[in-house]
Amino acid sequence: MITRKVKVVDAQDNWAEEFRLEQEILRELLGDIVEDIHHIGSTSVPALAAKPIIDILLEVSSIPALDTQSAKLINLGYVAKGEYGIAGRRYFEKGGDDRTHHLHAFKSGDPHVYRHLAFRDYLKAHPEIREKYAHLKKKTAKEVNGDVEGYREGKKDFVELHLAKAIDWARGSY
Repeated sequence: MITRKVKVVDAQDNWAEEFRLEQEILRELLGDIVEDIHHIGSTSVPALAAKPIIDILLEVSSIPALDTQSAKLINLGYVAKGEYGIAGRRYFEKGGDDRTHHLHAFKSGDPHVYRHLAFRDYLKAHPEIREKYAHLKKKTAKEVNGDVEGYREGKKDFVELHLAKAIDWARGSY
């Protein structure tokens, strides 16, 4: 078994286009159950270093309706992971050990949708925080030699602090 390593790279100009292409495919594939599709995660924030994996937030009208469509996503190359630690979510990965996409699906209106969008928009609106986060991500990935759990743990306090700030900020911005 290959142990996956975290690789953090400088922001890439093509990430927005990669999202847009996958968004079109997902919208066509899943049809009427799609309420909205958002680019989230670090690749959605211009000038932010990131793992080169496109994070997609899929808002659907119904999780059971999405469950009936999972085979379509699997045929597209996604691996279904179920809730994967977050109640009410459906999580899919694409690209195997060389991941290209993470798909996070929630029923429209789920609080996790708001949290993801608030954090993304907060980082876009606060370049000084974005720069600190980029530095932390690169430093942590190097210090833990790409270890996935070490990387996640190394960012945890920063993310929790700024997620709380992002939610407060978003309440006054949306």
